[in-house]
Amino acid sequence: MIPENGELVRPPAVAGSWYPDNAVRLRAAVTAHLETVEVTPSGDIVAIVVPHAGLVYSGPVAAHAYQAVAGRAYDAAVLVGPSHHVGFDGVAIYPRGAFETPLGPVRVASEVADQLMTASCITTHPTAHVREHSLEMQLPFLRHVLPETPIVPLLIGYQERDTVLALAEALAGTLDGLNPLIVASTDLSHYFDADRAARLDGAVIDSVTRFDADRLLAEFESYPVHERGRCVACGGGAAVAVMKAAAALGAGEARVLRYADSGDVSGDKTSVVGYLAAALGTFAS
Repeated sequence: MIPENGELVRPPAVAGSWYPDNAVRLRAAVTAHLETVEVTPSGDIVAIVVPHAGLVYSGPVAAHAYQAVAGRAYDAAVLVGPSHHVGFDGVAIYPRGAFETPLGPVRVASEVADQLMTASCITTHPTAHVREHSLEMQLPFLRHVLPETPIVPLLIGYQERDTVLALAEALAGTLDGLNPLIVASTDLSHYFDADRAARLDGAVIDSVTRFDADRLLAEFESYPVHERGRCVACGGGAAVAVMKAAAALGAGEARVLRYADSGDVSGDKTSVVGYLAAALGTFAS
C-alpha cells in the first residue's frame, strides 16, 4: 500500500488469524506470554533466535527471547526470516515506510536498509513481503518490548549457501559501529511425532548452544533441499546468517532460553512443530 505521502505501508497479513487483530486483546496476549518468563540472561545481547508460528503456539517460547531484550536500547532490529510463499534468489528487503500492526505502525530504518542494499545479494521484492508471516509474527513482541526501535525486514528466498554467507557478510559490514538487534526467525522440525522432533531439533539446539554456525549449516545441507525446512528448520539459512553476523559483531556465546513444541499447547504429540528461543551475545556468568 502506498498512501498519499508516498510512504510504503505493509498491512498485516495474518492479524485476526495467527494473532488477535484487536489491540487490547493482542497486548494482553503478548503481556501474558512475557509474564511467564522467570529468568533472563544478563549481559549484552546482539541477536536472538525466535519462532514464528501462531501466537498461541510459539508465543510462550518467543517470549523468553523478547523478555531478555525488553527495554534495551537498539538502533534497529534487523529481522531475517524465510520466504514461505514466494521463491526467489537472494534476499528481499522492505526498504522504507512501515509495517502496520494492531499495536501501531513499526517504521523501517530506511538509512540502514539503504546501506544493506549496496550488497549484491539484497534487492527489493515487494511481492515476497505481502503474505509472509515469518517477520510479521515478530512485530507484536517488538512493538511491545522495544516500541521505539525501527526494523529492517529481510526475507531469504532460496536458502542457498552463497546467499546465506553473503547475507552474513553484508549484515556484519553494515551493522558494524551500530547497536543492532538481529532477529533470526525460524521454526524447527515440522510434523513429526514429539519424540522424533526432539531428536531432530536436538541437532539444531546443539549447534546453537555451541554457537557453531558452520555446524548448523552442515546439518541444514545434510538433507535434500526439499526436506531441509521439514527436518531441520524452515529458517535454517536465516539462523546461520544471523549467527555468523552476530559473531562478527562481537557476540561470544549463545544461550538457549527455551525449547518446546506445538503439542505442549494443542495436546497432540503425534504431529508437532518445534520452537526455539535463544540469545547470542556476551553474558555475565
